[in-house]
Amino acid sequence: MFQGFEPSSRAPPDMMQHDSKTFHLLITDDNAAFRRVLREVLEDRPFLHLHEAESGEQAIEVVAHRRIDIVLLDMHMHVLSGVETIRMLKQLDRIRPCILITSDASDDIRRDAQEAEAFSVLRKPVPPRQLVHTVSTALEIAYSA
Repeated sequence: MFQGFEPSSRAPPDMMQHDSKTFHLLITDDNAAFRRVLREVLEDRPFLHLHEAESGEQAIEVVAHRRIDIVLLDMHMHVLSGVETIRMLKQLDRIRPCILITSDASDDIRRDAQEAEAFSVLRKPVPPRQLVHTVSTALEIAYSA
């Protein structure tokens, strides 16, 4: 499922704990300051355990060695782009939602993200409420049975 930029008309879920489960979220961006911003928005959610990667290659390595339930990725990183990384991550686990974050949300990038099976594309700077809503919705859709 691909979500565009339009916020949902429904109220954002409060990222429920879902049967006392902790979700592992990987923040992937080559900019340490932006990783810190995303961490500050998400770190007070007691059911999210946050991990970080500085590149697409590192994200693939992290996912290969530990449980990661959802991935946030910058589009423009060294070597592998966010879309290329999503394609590789989807080969490992098609259910895990991947959310692309970019300052350049062109139609081409949105199309490439959709083809790579990204859950959503968010435009930088991401409003905190939109980030929380998108992560909540992705987790709810992917893991509620």
